[in-house]
Amino acid sequence: MRGARPQRNLERAIEQDDVLREGEGVLVACSGGPDSVALIAALQRAKRLRLKLHAAFVNHGLRGSAWQDECVVVQIAGQLEIPLDVIALEPNGADEERLRDARYAALAEVALRRACSVVATAHHAEDQSETVLLALLRGTGTAGLRGMRRRRPLAPNLDLARPFLEIPAETLRAYCHARALPYAVDPTNAQPNLRRNAVREALGALRPLFPGLDAAVARAAEVVSQERAASRRAALRRQVREQFAREDELRDVDFLHVEAAVRALERGGSGTFHMKAGVCLRIHRGSIIGIERT
Repeated sequence: MRGARPQRNLERAIEQDDVLREGEGVLVACSGGPDSVALIAALQRAKRLRLKLHAAFVNHGLRGSAWQDECVVVQIAGQLEIPLDVIALEPNGADEERLRDARYAALAEVALRRACSVVATAHHAEDQSETVLLALLRGTGTAGLRGMRRRRPLAPNLDLARPFLEIPAETLRAYCHARALPYAVDPTNAQPNLRRNAVREALGALRPLFPGLDAAVARAAEVVSQERAASRRAALRRQVREQFAREDELRDVDFLHVEAAVRALERGGSGTFHMKAGVCLRIHRGSIIGIERT
């Protein structure tokens, strides 16, 4: 995060995003780790949204050290003056999917009781990469390739929101350090017998070779999600790609250049957009005029 006050950039990103809406009641799922601590603190400081915040800590009863995580969450909630619910679940095996379902069911119950319309979790860019790769390894169609959605229904009258899906984990840890926020480290993140941890280790080995890995996966997941939803942006993206498909030299235009043109079409703008060396796309009032060579 760049700038004199990099921690403010994260708060501003939440305020300018559309995943959470002004005045909503939000139950923040806080595990005590750096990601969820950064989430609850950043939401509390996103004053423009005027969110009504509550926090919840879920203890699955599987780790003896969970009380340390709970202490961190109690401290953070008290420091930020946010009401907190501590949820103790009966131990029910260690299957990841079963644990997740039980956790979301418990969070949904608390959220509705607290008159919240959203449960917010701190899933970040690396989590999205792991989710997409796990889906690929299982064998999936477009539903799996879209990864986690930024906002989706969780229960009747309740949504699940993930404001950090495009934010790197390193940024969230840096935010905690900049704000002098305490956090806990989950020892199960190092257990190689868990599938997600094995995928995490493999991706960690790839990132030095592919520095933009997580951003690229996040973009791909968002594109697939928009295609499945038949969004207007997806239709505009196809329009630009179809224009390029007529020209052999434009078949490999960088995604970011395409998106710049798509955003201009979306807002009805005009301009000349450089696609690659010597080739531009002309747009006038939200319509493609043609390709120019310089």
